[in-house]
Amino acid sequence: MKIGVLADTHISIISPELERILLKQLNGVDAVFHAGDVVEMKVLDIFASYKLYVVSGNMDSLEIRERNPRKRVITVGGFKIGMIHGWGSPTGIEERIQGEFENVDCIVYGHTHNPSNRLMGRTLFFNPGSPTDKRFAKANSLGILEINDAISGKIIYL
Repeated sequence: MKIGVLADTHISIISPELERILLKQLNGVDAVFHAGDVVEMKVLDIFASYKLYVVSGNMDSLEIRERNPRKRVITVGGFKIGMIHGWGSPTGIEERIQGEFENVDCIVYGHTHNPSNRLMGRTLFFNPGSPTDKRFAKANSLGILEINDAISGKIIYL
């Protein structure tokens, strides 16, 4: 199973060029996770044909916060995946968000705009970066989680 992972889009509308890029990179995924800071609900419209899981972030509109939880746990292929946006300084964010979950195999998060794909103990911490805002990163990015006998992540630079 392949899951497309985004976070920190921080836009009100998706341009045709960005839509083309996202749909090309997400071609063939079984689901899409958005780890918060969507900003406006209509941004999610391009994912209407996908199974979509969203958590709200600190910059999201009231509508997004009312429709989507702050955190969630999804079971995929026998693995538990925690989703949360994150908060505060990028320093120490993984330790802070880890305290929000028990017994998960992977934690998908955002907030830092900086991609991360690393194992900490037995938990994969996966941040896709931002496909639209590179204030804190060298390039725009998104991610793919692959789930087979294990969970692995891949960062895709746009």
